[in-house]
Amino acid sequence: MIQLSELTKSFGERVLFDRVTWQITDRERVGLCGPNGSGKTTLLRMMAGLEEPDSGAVVKPASLTVGYLPQDGLSHAGRTVFEEASSAFADLLAMKAEMHALEARLGDPAIPEPEHDAMLERYSDLLDRFRIGGGYSIELKTASVLQGLGFAPTDVERPTETFSGGWQMRIALAKLLLVQPELLLLDEPTNHLDLEARNWLEGYLNAYPHAVILVSHDRFFLDAVVTRIADLTLRTLTDYHTNYSGYLAEHHERIEALRKARREQDEEVARVRMFVDRFRYQATKASQVQSRIKMLEKVVPIEVPPERKKIHFDFPTAARSGRTVLELRHVRKGYGSLIVFDEVNLHIERGDRIALVGPNGTGKSTLMRMLSGEEAPDRGERVLGHNVVAQYFAQDEATRMDPEPTVYETLASGSPLHMVPAIRNILGGFLFSGDDVYKPVRVLSGGERTRLAVARMLLQPSNTLLLDEPTNHLDLDSKDVLLDALEDYGGTLIFVSHDRYFVEHLATRIVEIGGGAALAYPGTYREFLWHKEHGREGQAAREERDGNRRKARPERQASRPPSRPQEPIAGQKPAAGRAVSRGETPGDPARDERRRAEAETRRKARETRARRAEIDALEARIADCERTIRELEAAMAAPGFYDDRAAAQPVVERHQALMWQVGQLMHQWEELQSATEA
Repeated sequence: MIQLSELTKSFGERVLFDRVTWQITDRERVGLCGPNGSGKTTLLRMMAGLEEPDSGAVVKPASLTVGYLPQDGLSHAGRTVFEEASSAFADLLAMKAEMHALEARLGDPAIPEPEHDAMLERYSDLLDRFRIGGGYSIELKTASVLQGLGFAPTDVERPTETFSGGWQMRIALAKLLLVQPELLLLDEPTNHLDLEARNWLEGYLNAYPHAVILVSHDRFFLDAVVTRIADLTLRTLTDYHTNYSGYLAEHHERIEALRKARREQDEEVARVRMFVDRFRYQATKASQVQSRIKMLEKVVPIEVPPERKKIHFDFPTAARSGRTVLELRHVRKGYGSLIVFDEVNLHIERGDRIALVGPNGTGKSTLMRMLSGEEAPDRGERVLGHNVVAQYFAQDEATRMDPEPTVYETLASGSPLHMVPAIRNILGGFLFSGDDVYKPVRVLSGGERTRLAVARMLLQPSNTLLLDEPTNHLDLDSKDVLLDALEDYGGTLIFVSHDRYFVEHLATRIVEIGGGAALAYPGTYREFLWHKEHGREGQAAREERDGNRRKARPERQASRPPSRPQEPIAGQKPAAGRAVSRGETPGDPARDERRRAEAETRRKARETRARRAEIDALEARIADCERTIRELEAAMAAPGFYDDRAAAQPVVERHQALMWQVGQLMHQWEELQSATEA
């Protein structure tokens, strides 16, 4: 499909690609990886035809259609969102317009019959092409893609110029996906997407009928989408036919093998040079010395990428907070006629790791500002727990920093004295090395400022962290530094992130924001998604399993052997006779041990039956609770439910209480199930 042939590209003395040969075939999904500045964006632009290589060529068929989504910089104006997105079907829309014009002319009786027949033939041809091209599903396809990327039904009729830069990029992505080019080039497509939109895009790309090459700093997204990794290191491309997790392991092994080979080469070169230096001036060794000098001249040094330190960081310790950290009671918040939250109750305890999830615009950042105390609710109260030392990282944290100090001074000025020696390591972990640490903050780019703000946060002692999109503009290595630190953080964590990998590894409780409410779900994000997407199917399967178990239980009981000996029949010898026939005598230790073992077996059987009865009872209670939860969710999703706040609040509180109850019952069920299996 597309091939790079002896491709070379450089900027000044910096060489990005050196005689690279590489190719991709149809329907492949390739992730392009490599350090920052290695040339990933430049490579995509060359494949899209927007830049020319210094030498070599990008070989592709003349008929190949290529679509390219840059990181940012696109904007749209003059049309509604729906019109802009549906412009991807320009050819079909032109056919539709011509058919409408022909329909109007065909009704004119003054048109001569030969011209009328020609118009009918043209109309029939257009109709067939329009139908085969999927013209009748234009509106459905456009609406589906826009909805998947997070546009509300009311958004599609808004002018495109009223949307921010992030939403402009979503419009561009929607057009690109609707065009369905044969080669799709995506540079950081998840930068401006929330979790729901990322999940939708993941499924869309997995079903995409053509080739995809993408760059992303979202590890989970790469794992879920790509089937091949092209690593851009040392000015060349190396293929790994696996997903991102497999690439990490294979790449590590390859680099270690290179380092070993380089060490062995250095040792051999040093040994040869030692021989040359030792015998250089001895006539008897002249020929051997000359041969070794020629050998050294032919040695091509094995190049190894610079080793990047993997730093491990621990937060500065802070005093332990009380059990209750933060609490919102009957909170209401709105902006003019827009009601973001109404009658919200949220209780946060010490040690909670809470992820706030929901589509963009539902109020996640508003809730974070209320929890941090930066913004007061219109009604209700925020209660701060005992001895809470909170630190808030806002989305615009990068713009709040003083522009005058240097990078190093920014960190040193606010960090505890004992943390000062760790500052250079932290800066290195966030891509500030060498003289970069002496740059004034004012000359840093937006991404660099965000990385500096995250590094500064790591040096502040606290027992409660509120983080609003801390992973924006972080590369994969910097995300790993932050993730490792947060995994070992001993305090309370409340965060918003659109990075699925980040959420999966940190959250132990999910709070869903939307519809004026904040609903808490115990468990991980994966369990939250399961409940949201498969709860109904899971409940049906559970009910069917319970019914089968009840039907099968009498048969099992009928076939189960008696757990204790039957009473002797009249006229027969007692059980002692059986002991005599086995060679046992009264007071025989072997007989006593056997009886004790039988008694223990009966006791364990009784305990197992009791546990099974408890498990059945728990499953019935869980089924009843989940049935009630579904009924409440159906009521809460009904139009106008929140119009009467007084009537809606008890339903919302009942829903939250049932969610907690299901979590506790599931925990009990797991413990009993484990004990029964053991």
